[in-house]
Amino acid sequence: MSSRGSVRAAVRSLVGAADIEVIPLKGAEEKVHAVPPGATITITCSPKFGLQRTLDHSARAVRAGYRVVPHLAARQVAGEAELRAFVRRLTELGITGLYVIGGDAEEPAGEYSEAAEILDALAGMEHGLTSIGIACYPEGHPKIGDEALIAALRRKQPHAHYMVSQLCFDPGALAGWLRRIRAEGIALPLHIGLAAPMSMRKLAELSLRIGVGASIRYLSKQHGVVGSMLRGSSYRPEDLLLAMGDALTDPEMRVDALHLFSFNQVDATVAWQQRIVGGTAAHA
Repeated sequence: MSSRGSVRAAVRSLVGAADIEVIPLKGAEEKVHAVPPGATITITCSPKFGLQRTLDHSARAVRAGYRVVPHLAARQVAGEAELRAFVRRLTELGITGLYVIGGDAEEPAGEYSEAAEILDALAGMEHGLTSIGIACYPEGHPKIGDEALIAALRRKQPHAHYMVSQLCFDPGALAGWLRRIRAEGIALPLHIGLAAPMSMRKLAELSLRIGVGASIRYLSKQHGVVGSMLRGSSYRPEDLLLAMGDALTDPEMRVDALHLFSFNQVDATVAWQQRIVGGTAAHA
């Protein structure tokens, strides 16, 4: 198989097995049913909705037959007792995966202010978690320097099993960043965070409801992307993956999975998955 053929095959495989992120808004549990049974759904966690909302939606998704990975924001955890209670509830639900982030809350609810502190605390507890994910930032972080981000990955790496990249629409930047961190000794498998097909207008509308301002600010810098969206051109997530070329398939880069930011457009996300896997999408 040619190099390009290998990349196309990898794209189909990654898209078909991708995790789909769902925001626990009212009505989200009905939208989830568009996802094929047995697939993986991740449930977000934000200051607006709280930890209990994440757990409630996770429980519903488990009962519906999905593999569920809840998010846990460190800055929303009041203390060790609440962390233990959260993990205990996951055990009761049979959930073995967790995605740990720092969170967007301005002030920590308790003693934890960053994901590394939650990971350290979990390492000292008995739990049934077998897969723990953390965040990474190919395009940098508005409040944290690049060296500090790499240092944070080094600190978290011993307690994590994979990392999920924040939204990035530049395949060259993503591939270049991946090569750099591999050279720095960061070996965690990467789950590429990919925005599912969606118009810029819809993303802007959602930002007002669910607080995805960071995505809007990032997109505002990408004048070519924004311009094409405003002109009515469609955003094709598969193009970013294909443009990564050999970086997507190189075993040393360890691109293991996709994490699809659906912004609760679950029907459209699943339809796109099916088109890619079926080979009906152009360039797929």
